[in-house]
Amino acid sequence: MTFKNIMLVVLVLVFCSCKKDEKSIAKTDSYKIYQLADAGWKAKKVNRYLGNINYTVTEVPLQYYILKDQGDENLQKVDSIYKSHHRERVLEIEFHHDEEKDLLESEFTKRNYEESVKYMAFKIQKDFTIVTSAQDTIQCAGVQFERNFKVAPFKRALLYFGDINPEDEIQLIYNDELFGNGIIKYKFKETPIKL
Repeated sequence: MTFKNIMLVVLVLVFCSCKKDEKSIAKTDSYKIYQLADAGWKAKKVNRYLGNINYTVTEVPLQYYILKDQGDENLQKVDSIYKSHHRERVLEIEFHHDEEKDLLESEFTKRNYEESVKYMAFKIQKDFTIVTSAQDTIQCAGVQFERNFKVAPFKRALLYFGDINPEDEIQLIYNDELFGNGIIKYKFKETPIKL
């Protein structure tokens, strides 16, 4: 065999083995996505029950929101977006009355209904802080109140925090100004699920 033929055979073998590795990586990534989706994507959930209100905070893996927006066809793009936002955390807080009453009514908030909705949408952000295992204090960067127009028996908001080391454990501190139940703490003892 000539040198050219040997090089051609080597290049074909390298090319074929690279394709196989890409396929196996894609299968592995797809399986990880399937596992997360099957688990409901919720990494950690902490409940506090005060009065007749159940306060539930769930830390949701950031990859969930990226995949929901981008789809799972291009996982390298998803990974790239995650790497540029890896210092962010998303928490979901849900308020639920044990008798499924609307918690934004004045009997619970001491405000009229419209003021309660405005508070959930625009002012509740100031009530949330994260303390990291490195003793950094991070203010909430944004809140998205999910309006359900009295269809569901709960109220939910997504909380956004930035500049948190991905390896840090976090504790959410909620100063409940809406329902008047004071300071409520949620400690998350593990880092979020990674893809």
